Amino acid sequence: MNKKPPNMNRAGAFLFCTFSLLFSIVFVRFLYIQVTGEIEGKNLVVEASNKYLENHILKANRGTIFDRSEHVLAQDTPSYKIIAILSESVTSNPKKPNHVVNKNRTADVLSRYIKLEKTEIYKLLNKEGKFQVELGAVGNGITTEMKEKIEKEELPGITFLAINRRSYPKGMFASHTIGLTQADAKRNGNTQNEGIMGIEKSLNTYLSGKDGQIRYESDFWGYLLPDSEKTIIPPVDGDDVYLTIDGNIQKILEDALNSVDNEYHPRKMFAIVSDPTTGEILAMAQRPSFNNDTKEGIRDSWSNFIVETSFEPGSTMKSFSLAAAVDSMVFDPQEYYKSGQTFVDGYPSPIKDWNRGKGWGTISYLEGLQRSSNVAFINLLGKIGTDEYYTYLKSFGFGNKTGINLQNEAKGIVQYNNPIERATTIFGQGSTVTALQMIQAGSAIANGGKMMKPYVVSRIVDRDSNKIVKEFHPEVIRSPITKEAADKTREYLTSTVTSDIGTGSKFQLNHFQVSGKSGTAQIPNPNGGGYLTASNEYLFSFLGMAPADDPELIVYVGVQEPDLPPTEIGSIPVSKVFNPVMGDSLMYLKRIKADSKKEL
Repeated sequence: MNKKPPNMNRAGAFLFCTFSLLFSIVFVRFLYIQVTGEIEGKNLVVEASNKYLENHILKANRGTIFDRSEHVLAQDTPSYKIIAILSESVTSNPKKPNHVVNKNRTADVLSRYIKLEKTEIYKLLNKEGKFQVELGAVGNGITTEMKEKIEKEELPGITFLAINRRSYPKGMFASHTIGLTQADAKRNGNTQNEGIMGIEKSLNTYLSGKDGQIRYESDFWGYLLPDSEKTIIPPVDGDDVYLTIDGNIQKILEDALNSVDNEYHPRKMFAIVSDPTTGEILAMAQRPSFNNDTKEGIRDSWSNFIVETSFEPGSTMKSFSLAAAVDSMVFDPQEYYKSGQTFVDGYPSPIKDWNRGKGWGTISYLEGLQRSSNVAFINLLGKIGTDEYYTYLKSFGFGNKTGINLQNEAKGIVQYNNPIERATTIFGQGSTVTALQMIQAGSAIANGGKMMKPYVVSRIVDRDSNKIVKEFHPEVIRSPITKEAADKTREYLTSTVTSDIGTGSKFQLNHFQVSGKSGTAQIPNPNGGGYLTASNEYLFSFLGMAPADDPELIVYVGVQEPDLPPTEIGSIPVSKVFNPVMGDSLMYLKRIKADSKKEL
């Protein structure tokens, strides 16, 4: 009889002990789970329950943005995303498939409704290992009408996911003021529209709202189980925002800017229309701009120039220098001085009048204003006093933000550290301002000395209760000049428009008298070393108010580096914006007042 080798006996004993130990461990583990119902600290009953516990987000609607007449400028509209289910696992009845069956027909039909070639759609439908696919950007934003048409085609596996699309029904219309949103992914995997520009961003907290939730027990396929309990947390829609923007005046402004843009192709252009008695911004736009709804042009015009950029204003600044001189009682319109050029102590080169220092001989200060003489204003600086003039600058708000409800506001820089900077600041060179500061400061001249804070938001309203959450009212910042000084300043500025020698003569209107000041500001050379020198390389502008005796509107227009024909000067494209905007807007307001009287 053969005996087993001793080594074989030991190996068998080892295997027996090993498997006995492993079995004991598994048995004890199974017994522990059976008794406690837990594994790795997790309750298996709860885990099993959660596996079939469905959570669905109830999307909140973002608040609507309205103009002052309650016309919609931005709103959430229902739209859909096309989803193609590819996995056969969702089909339990082959006669009623829930996945894409005929990929060729599906691609052919969808290509008739969305801007995607049939071959591209077919490639997407043939992606291996995918449970479902989307059809890219062209498959998003599907309208309810298009969705219904596609559904009538009865394409198995084609389903729609409801999403809120932010729409801007007026397209390119106060685009930088209203702003934009974009989808922002949250931790729970859902997305929400977040403001990234303009009012959409600055008031995002009010506009956003809060998503709700519905929770219930489901079967394997996600269907609600009979008698299961549902937990519903309703969504809270965002607050509605009402702007001071007047849709009709904004339309007038947009049309004027488009016309000048097409004719002169300026590098930049902007315009603001404001009520100087309240500070309300009635219209505000710039070029280049973009279409909020299609996003066309957004790459070329991301920055809000009116709010975020400061620049040298040029001779429009003389409006406030004049006001300071009048308020200081040192401006004598009949006093004479020698025009042409003058020297600043300590600097060898003279400061010249804009006609290359030729000047116009010995003229009155009123004529110096009408001709926009730099020398006249340097002389006035000596009469006002450099420290006193700096006080006026700060009182008019230069060097400080206006505090408007828009982000990234610039504050400009008052360069006033030495004699040459003080001299150039008084005629608008060296120091920088923002367009909003010019409108704010101009309101003091137009409004009897009272400077009004510019604002673009009228009120924020809770959509459900219709209660006002926050309201904005006219705010007097301060009175940098007296009423008498403001009235006199407007009178003198009116002569720059009415006089045959006035630099503002291009801004006369048929039915209304305009008071204001034109400007031709030098542009710093981006490559360093002084200013640009070509005949069109300036910021041409006009700050005007009308009617001159009791202004209802103040309009500020700037046109930078337009393509000028040899026979034209820079004030012409500016007038082609200012004149129709001021004239048509005043006529529109006049009709409104007439209609209101008829109703009474």
